[in-house]
Amino acid sequence: MANERVSVFSSENRAEVAVYPLDVFAVTQAGEEEIQRGSTQLPPAALELLVMLDGKKSVGDLEGSMPHLPAEKLRDVLRALLAAKLVRAPSLDELSDIGVDFDAFFKAAAAQEPSSPGTQASADREAGSGTPQLERNGYYVSIARQALKKREPAAGAKLIALIVEDDPDVATLVKRLLDGAGYAATVAGAKAEVLGRLRQQPMPDVIVLDVMLPDLNGFDLLAKLKTHPQLRAIPVVMLTADAKRESVMRGLATGADGYITKPFDHAALVRGVKAVLGN
Repeated sequence: MANERVSVFSSENRAEVAVYPLDVFAVTQAGEEEIQRGSTQLPPAALELLVMLDGKKSVGDLEGSMPHLPAEKLRDVLRALLAAKLVRAPSLDELSDIGVDFDAFFKAAAAQEPSSPGTQASADREAGSGTPQLERNGYYVSIARQALKKREPAAGAKLIALIVEDDPDVATLVKRLLDGAGYAATVAGAKAEVLGRLRQQPMPDVIVLDVMLPDLNGFDLLAKLKTHPQLRAIPVVMLTADAKRESVMRGLATGADGYITKPFDHAALVRGVKAVLGN
C-alpha cells in the first residue's frame, strides 16, 4: 500500500553518494508515475525537482534555476530521490564497458567544450563556500571533499591507491607517502598503463591524478571516469602544477574529489586522500 512506503526522506532511504555540479539526472518510470498520480507523499521541493529534471540539465544548472532552494538542500533532495529510485543517471547504453578501449573518447575530448554557466557557478560556490564538505589550505591550493561514507578494504587487505603520474621522482614520492600511510599504492605513467590497470580487479579505491601526461589529459580522464557506471564512484584527487583558478573550477565541476597543487605539502596530500576515503 502507498501509505506503507518508507518516507523518501527517512534515514533508511538516504543515498550516501556525492553529487557534483556536472552530474545529470533523469526521472525514472516510478518518478513519472509519482508526478502523474493524483496525490503524492513527496515534499514540495522533491516534487518540483522531479518536474525540472529532463536528463539534460546539470546539477549546477538546476541550482541556478531554483535559487529558492539552497544548493546543499537541493543535493540532499537528489540523493533521497536517487535512493527512492525516482531518479536515475541518464542511460549508459552508449558508454563502453571497462574492457573496451577508450581511444575514441580521448580523441573527442581534445576539443572539450567549457562547462555550462550553471555548472561553473556551482563549482565556484563550492570551492569558495568553506562548507564542511571542503577542506581548504591556502587559496585554491589544497581542497578535498570529506567522503559521506567511509570506504572499507576487503578483509585482510589494504585500500588501493592508483597514482597516475609520469614524473618518476614525483611518482616515487607519492607512492612512498601513501604506502607509509597504510595504502597499497601502484603507479601508471601513460594512457596504456592507466587503461590496463582500470581493467584489472580489484579496482582502485582512490586515484591520484596528474593533469599533464605524455599521451593523456587528466581532465579528460576525470570526465570519463565520472560518467562510467563502474568507475564513477572511485574518488579522484588531482595532483598537478596547474594552479590556475579556472583549472581548479574545471576539476571540481568535472567531479574531482580533491585538488592539490605542486609543489605540495606531504601531510596535506595524505590528509586529502584520507578525507576522500572517509578516513
